[in-house]
Amino acid sequence: MLNAVYRLVAPRRFEVEFSEIPLFGSDIIVHPTHLSICHADQRYYQGLRPAEVLKQKLPMALIHEGIGNVVHDPTGTYQPGDCVIMIPNTPTQKDDVIAENYLRSSKFRASGFDGFMQEYVALQPDRILALPDGVDKVVAAFTELVSVSVHAMRRFDCFAHSRRETVGIWGDGNLGFLTAVIFKTMYPDTKLYIFGVNEDKLSTFSFADGTYRVTDIPQDLRVDHGIECVGGAASQSAIEQIIAHIQPEGTISLLGVSEYPIPINTRMVLEKGLRLYGSSRSGREDFEKTVSLYREHPEIVGYLNNIVGAQLEVKTMQDMKKAFEMDIHKNMGKTIMHWMP
Repeated sequence: MLNAVYRLVAPRRFEVEFSEIPLFGSDIIVHPTHLSICHADQRYYQGLRPAEVLKQKLPMALIHEGIGNVVHDPTGTYQPGDCVIMIPNTPTQKDDVIAENYLRSSKFRASGFDGFMQEYVALQPDRILALPDGVDKVVAAFTELVSVSVHAMRRFDCFAHSRRETVGIWGDGNLGFLTAVIFKTMYPDTKLYIFGVNEDKLSTFSFADGTYRVTDIPQDLRVDHGIECVGGAASQSAIEQIIAHIQPEGTISLLGVSEYPIPINTRMVLEKGLRLYGSSRSGREDFEKTVSLYREHPEIVGYLNNIVGAQLEVKTMQDMKKAFEMDIHKNMGKTIMHWMP
């Protein structure tokens, strides 16, 4: 089968390359229909990664968040036209201790090998999941990002001690919102406070028990555990605030990505006996948990619809560039490409 792969060859420049996808193997062939642009995609598109990283990674097809329709399934599990969620993490080995998304041998689409900006994508059978009927496909496009929050909450359940009366999430962007929705669904009896910088964004957290601007946090406010969803240089001040407002022996979950080292006040980490742990990406189990949450709590999809931003039909490479440029200038929300090149 002839396939068109749309690769970023240099910052802000896409080119198409044609290749053959064999139909005699065990891979399931999926035609992407809805693709969601992530901050990581933007760092490549704008050339914001270090020059040596860009030289190593490009050319490469972007996008690791998306859904599509099955075109060919040699296993007989899916029928042509079935809508499926595509899983970008691609492990090459199994480990009884280390999760697939932390194995250094695992591959991740749009970070080392081609992502979903293709006419067709060949996926191993365990790298797709059926999308439940009735789930909004536009929201489902960023299921991968939702699964990252689900993964972080599953780790929270493993690492956080049993006192979970109050939890704070620092970050009022997309990741903070998704994590807050998932947290409140999984832990409805815990008081959840959101800390951010933008009043308009904070107003969307209507399900939380309280919201605060980071410049106006009451001095005596305390949380049992903190979750950092800020990323970038601003994560330093977020972590400082968490350390200041967290109770002794609490846990700090780090989700925000920064290109550069972030200083941390280790003296107070030691004095309070804190535990810091990172969460990154997700694996099949996290996607399965996310899909089960969609089924059991359909209100989640309604909440997630609040962060759908621009939607754009993409038929040409000019449309691709337009979608990425539009995404740069958005205030908040996920940019969704209705993929039809």
